[in-house]
Amino acid sequence: MDLLRSLIFVPGNRANMLERAIDFKADVIMVDLEDSVPPGEKAAAREVAREWLPKLAAKGRRVMVRVNSLDTGLTQAELAAVIGPHLAGISVGKAETVWDLRDVDHIIGPLEAAAGLPPGQIKMIPWIENARAVLTAYQLATASPRIEAIAFGAEDYTDDMGVQRTDTSEEIYFARATVAVAARAARIGSLDTPFVGFRDPDGFRKDIETSRRLGYTGRFAIHPSQIEIINEMFGPSVEEVGYARRVVEAWDEAEAQGRGSLSLDGRMIDVPVVKRAQNLLALAERIQQADG
Repeated sequence: MDLLRSLIFVPGNRANMLERAIDFKADVIMVDLEDSVPPGEKAAAREVAREWLPKLAAKGRRVMVRVNSLDTGLTQAELAAVIGPHLAGISVGKAETVWDLRDVDHIIGPLEAAAGLPPGQIKMIPWIENARAVLTAYQLATASPRIEAIAFGAEDYTDDMGVQRTDTSEEIYFARATVAVAARAARIGSLDTPFVGFRDPDGFRKDIETSRRLGYTGRFAIHPSQIEIINEMFGPSVEEVGYARRVVEAWDEAEAQGRGSLSLDGRMIDVPVVKRAQNLLALAERIQQADG
């Protein structure tokens, strides 16, 4: 799976902002045709996005597009405009049922074939943004083999629930945790809700700590200043890598001696701990390769 630590929204109707995005160090540039584009500019945004996808991809960026939900009547035209060799995937706003995602999958298939792409090349990231979607998050996560992650959208979720967003985020805790668990059960990535206080880096770091404790694997950015923080905090620290190496080395030595567990720094080390260390080292290697 490609890295999905950091994804940044860029309005699809703003060519000047898309040009700036060429230099962003996010894992994915998400060209947005949904919430950040006014209704009267949706059609124009499709054409701007079509023009800029190859330019972004030419600079080594992994590029996706967030399309509008099926109930808007815009999805098919948007997919027809953007699917091609420069597109890595699409994000589907306000996914609510398995049939929604299967319908999108069925639209993508012929467009993918017409563009000469291998079946399944175009990936999907559905957004879980209301009560019904939260309660069927696992079914949505497994609705199509194209799905490589699901994303939680707190703003639309709280609107659907009729509750206010607060600084403590207590009102989203259940839904937020449910989406992360569903993604893990489906063996795909999980992307936490955007943090709207982009001028509060300390608050953002604290909120990402919660994301990681819940099991999220990445996060959307709404401002370029958030990208570096996301990449840093969704990657293992030097200390974590060092400890993981010690765990794997100690385990290899114990296995050679016929032992199934050991103690390291006063803590018991068994198979789950070793697997976690091995996964962390694999992630660190992927990040090193991606960042060059």
